[in-house]
Amino acid sequence: MSVSSRRALSLSQYRRSAALLALAAIGFAGGAAQAEPSAALDRVSLSAGAFYTEPKIHLGADTPQGFVSTPDQELGHVTLPRVKADVLLGDSQGLSFDYFRYDKSNSSTASGSTTYEGVPYAGAVNANLNLQLDLAQLAYKWWIGQGSDVFGIGVGAGYYRAKVDARATGTVSGTVAGLRQSRDFSADGSASESAFAPLLELGWRHAFTPDLRMVADVSGVKKNGGKLSGHIYGASVGAEWFFAKNVGLMADYGIQRIQLSRNGTRDADLKVRLTGPSAYLKVRF
Repeated sequence: MSVSSRRALSLSQYRRSAALLALAAIGFAGGAAQAEPSAALDRVSLSAGAFYTEPKIHLGADTPQGFVSTPDQELGHVTLPRVKADVLLGDSQGLSFDYFRYDKSNSSTASGSTTYEGVPYAGAVNANLNLQLDLAQLAYKWWIGQGSDVFGIGVGAGYYRAKVDARATGTVSGTVAGLRQSRDFSADGSASESAFAPLLELGWRHAFTPDLRMVADVSGVKKNGGKLSGHIYGASVGAEWFFAKNVGLMADYGIQRIQLSRNGTRDADLKVRLTGPSAYLKVRF
């Protein structure tokens, strides 16, 4: 083989090797780009703020005079502290945490009803109520999608604790054998229960830009068996804006529906509906 032939072969091999290296580099860069998390997600984020809501509460309880059931009562607007946190483990999986607490007292006059010896009575009731409610949720989430939109599904556990102290007095009236009768009414009691329950979460994130996003979440906790049963459903939709690289504001509007009761008895029922806006200061890393 001549010198010129060997030089041509070496040049051809060099060009082929260079082309293979270029293709490998492109493939590596493409794989690295795909490995990056969506622009709609953060590696680590912590949000602290408040939930501004007007609770609507329904209570039911056994008393010596019978089972007392109040109509839905609005307790006035309150501000509840709330904390959220998200951590990515890899690029498409992670943990999500949410916690808020309600601890308020209320005095009101409302219509109420009870049953005594099989006869329904109704009248005005003066009620003093102190309700403490803690709700925490922790889920492992899988995020599906790339680019500006991702959809998440999470499974985990929800913890809830409810404590109610209530006292009610008043006069109720009913009809017995065609005759109108009145009874003085007085009842007080306290109930406190807590439980863990399976949790399912769904989420959606859209990034208009890396600093402006839209978020939506739905969650459900269902508890059967044991002393306490019931469900907690929640949903929210909102937006977040980062005015600095790692610090931003988040606002959403949400609803929480809570229904708890003691299994096998009817001595305590609690229904709470919380609706309203939330605002947070969010830090991301």
